Amino acid sequence: MAFVDQAQVELKAGKGGDGIVSFRHEKFVAMGGPFGGDGGHGGSIILKVDEGLRTLMDFRYNRHFKAQAGGKGGTKGMTGASAEDRIIKVPQGTIVSDADTGEILGDMVYDGQTLLVARGGRGGRGNIHFATPANPAPELSENGEPGQIRNIKMEMRVLADVGLVGFPSAGKSTLLSVVSNAKPKIAAYHFTTIDPNIGMVRLSDDRDFVMADLPGLIEGASEGVGLGFQFLRHVERTRVILHLVDMSGIEGQDPYTQYRKILTELEQYDPTILDRPQIVVATKMDMPDSEAFFEEFVKQVKADSGLKETPEIMAISAVTHKGVDELLRETANVLDKAPVAEAYKVQEEANENEKVYKFEEDKPDLSVDWDSEYECWMISGPEVEKLAAMTNLQREATVMRFARQMRHMGVDQMLRDAGAKDGDDVRVNNTNFVFEYSD
Repeated sequence: MAFVDQAQVELKAGKGGDGIVSFRHEKFVAMGGPFGGDGGHGGSIILKVDEGLRTLMDFRYNRHFKAQAGGKGGTKGMTGASAEDRIIKVPQGTIVSDADTGEILGDMVYDGQTLLVARGGRGGRGNIHFATPANPAPELSENGEPGQIRNIKMEMRVLADVGLVGFPSAGKSTLLSVVSNAKPKIAAYHFTTIDPNIGMVRLSDDRDFVMADLPGLIEGASEGVGLGFQFLRHVERTRVILHLVDMSGIEGQDPYTQYRKILTELEQYDPTILDRPQIVVATKMDMPDSEAFFEEFVKQVKADSGLKETPEIMAISAVTHKGVDELLRETANVLDKAPVAEAYKVQEEANENEKVYKFEEDKPDLSVDWDSEYECWMISGPEVEKLAAMTNLQREATVMRFARQMRHMGVDQMLRDAGAKDGDDVRVNNTNFVFEYSD
């Protein structure tokens, strides 16, 4: 199965059911009055975390999701049936944002966690709600409110306790295959791993943790070179980093140079990554010159004044299994002391407290412009468009009510100021509602 970690989909919540016009007709009940019920609520669209999912593959070909509309109201004041919410399952570690505004909507981390992303419309009111002493038998009702339409972007970031980082061919996939049941592809060329591989590691003392073999870094990754951000976004989720450094010297670069380049890329992408617990793992210690390279590497790291603190360095050979058990025990010990899900808490706090400010051209909530395509005046604005959609055009009383609402909103004056003349057609944007202007 292909590893898909980004997707963009269009969501359309259900429209609310229409309210109806009905009157009470019962024997021995004089002037029964209005009796039309409300429409039911439209279905909302909700994302739910499913720990059984590993990628966003389901959204590669299915990019449109729609919820059902609410039922119409009934006579005797009965409310129409509300539609069921549409539940869409997503993998753990999915960050959801509005594709149009960039606003972060939620961070889907815990199994069973839900997030409302598109709200269903409320049901329209029946004529039972419009009775007044001045109009005891109204022929007024509302259509249901349109459901919310939203484009969302989903970005998955691998959830793992331990992340393996390092240059290509540093031995990350080999180590993962040795310590877990994962079966990553292993070969003697760069970028064998192009998708994250995840495995469960279980120790003899019954401790366990999730380890992720992340695609190899190269110089310039923080600027998008190579796999770039496709790799780096997944590092953000790991609690402990195992930094693998090849001691064989086959690649033509000394281990210390490779080690510093990886640190530079991580720091340029997100400086907070280097604040997490890190173990430097010297790999391929079964090679002929590895001991000499390892001794020199340890001296250079200890002499490096640019490091915040000297990391722990452990030597292993995944092929001969030398030092692997000791590495796993030490990793589990570090995990026991590492903050639990610290990255997730920071993200959640940011979602609650952070507000996105973007420059937007000042636009009134209501505008009137001449539309040369339709040769009419076009009224635009979320409030007036919503009112038009909820107006029952089959009944004169509801049309007159909508006209009064537009006059109260200042539409008549805006048309007059724009130069509208008697007989001009006026249209409400995104609807088929057209009327003739009369001053």
